[in-house]
Amino acid sequence: MAQPLITLDFLDAPTLPAPSVDAVTHADTPSGEVRVNPATRTGRSRKLYLESYGCQMNFSDSEIVSSILFDEGFDTTDSLDQADLVLLNTCSIREKAEQTVRMRLSQINSYKKRRPGMLVGVLGCMAERLKTRFLEEEKLVDLVVGPDAYRDLPQLIAQVDGGQKAVNVLLSREETYADITPVRLNSNGITAFISIMRGCDNMCSFCVVPFTRGRERSRDAHSIVREAQDLVAAGYKEVTLLGQNVDSYKWASEVGTEHVNFAQLLEQVALISPELRVRFSTSHPKDITDEVLHTIARHENICKYIHLPAQSGNSRVLALMNRTYDRPWYEERVQAIRRILGDDCAISTDMISGFCSETEDEHQDTLSLMAQVRYDMAFMFFYSERPGTLAARKLEDDVPLEVKKRRLAEVIAQQKNHSRERNARAVGQVHRVLAENFSKRSDEHLSGRNSQNQVIIFPKKHYKKGDYVDVLVHESTTNTLLGEAIG
Repeated sequence: MAQPLITLDFLDAPTLPAPSVDAVTHADTPSGEVRVNPATRTGRSRKLYLESYGCQMNFSDSEIVSSILFDEGFDTTDSLDQADLVLLNTCSIREKAEQTVRMRLSQINSYKKRRPGMLVGVLGCMAERLKTRFLEEEKLVDLVVGPDAYRDLPQLIAQVDGGQKAVNVLLSREETYADITPVRLNSNGITAFISIMRGCDNMCSFCVVPFTRGRERSRDAHSIVREAQDLVAAGYKEVTLLGQNVDSYKWASEVGTEHVNFAQLLEQVALISPELRVRFSTSHPKDITDEVLHTIARHENICKYIHLPAQSGNSRVLALMNRTYDRPWYEERVQAIRRILGDDCAISTDMISGFCSETEDEHQDTLSLMAQVRYDMAFMFFYSERPGTLAARKLEDDVPLEVKKRRLAEVIAQQKNHSRERNARAVGQVHRVLAENFSKRSDEHLSGRNSQNQVIIFPKKHYKKGDYVDVLVHESTTNTLLGEAIG
């Protein structure tokens, strides 16, 4: 069974992430924290077991890795007992993610004792920072590969087969994997991710991404459109364009005759088919333009949902975070969304509680921004210092943990109320829903999302996965809408 997104929970307290649709777990995975590539059975000689941690970019990268290794003679397996090669695609965004991966590697090494020929590797964001510890000090892995070195996996695996350790964590200014067709192992056959760019130039002081994924570079627009066209031809109904900061997408042809910005790319993908829904993530408040908003407004099949991370509601804290905008700028961008796309356009956010030197009044500014915007959903964390970041080098992590947790709890409580309010607006309205899966509670109900990314559950009747269904919503909760298909 294809496995939809399972959002990492890095907190002691629950969050309100963007809702996954019928998230499932697998017996071989640590509960609720990873996605495991399901099995392929094409008769290839070796078996790859691949766990992916963290963000949608990681899950997209794992599809690229699967494609590269499929061509090198690897089927995927969802059982450690069958694996010849085990790879963990890692996330460094929070400390607990690294702790989880280290514990998981210890568990996997117990399997390796029973299967001495098993190879174990770490991919992705933890690779560069922890390569020495994993390879030499703790001796947990055989190979370490950074996010720009996946093309080297075949030769690195051959090196390990020959009895050596292998590592490549070099970052690239050019690599976009534009010519590699991802193996859609974790897709439900209806929705898919398309990576449009890699890396990040923003240098937010709390963030490790520029150090683990390198400088920003945009993928050839033609290759993105072709990938979306291929997905439509294969029966997919929705794509999500992915980048650390999609609004800064900017591609030019080698001879300089073509220039494509994000608004133009978004329109090119939307024009492929009116039956193809288009989503995107993530937007940056400093870069999202009215041109993008007007493009969304022109095309019914571009979803009316924008993830616009604020991180804080206080301008001084935003300056310390090096977010390059202040609160009035953020407020103006929200006003532009409401002016151009209307009150029904969903907005979600990220919020960090207890950043370096945050005062109680500044925390209240975050709560007041939330009250002003009334987000539909939010990812909420307390600040966790990451080694190597600008904040770790220049700022003191001086807010006590108990204060961080208390402030976070207040943020979560307020967001629950706002999510409940925003969902209640949907009651009594008819929504166009793309049915993505059966409800996790009953095979007699289907589950999908509307344009605003709200999860809607309804009796399946004669409908099936992949259908667009008009649903009259009659009940709402904090996270879900319930309704009946009409027509």
